[in-house]
Amino acid sequence: MAEASDRYSVIFQNLSDAGCDRDTAERCTELILAGKYEQALALIKPMKKRLLEEIHQNKKRVDNLDFLVYKIGKSVSK
Repeated sequence: MAEASDRYSVIFQNLSDAGCDRDTAERCTELILAGKYEQALALIKPMKKRLLEEIHQNKKRVDNLDFLVYKIGKSVSK
């Protein structure tokens, strides 16, 4: 029985580390352990999409700051 508990803990922790709230992580873990993979994916995929959108937004912000740093650096070196 310890093995099933360990598997639950591993899946739950992975989902928590990915940013899932407790309720979502519990629900997804239960679905995965029950073999209801499509239902689990239906919960996970939107979260993944949201995280990727955040990455892209933050990349644009970093690019804007890089441009500003470049322009300021050119002004300082004159």
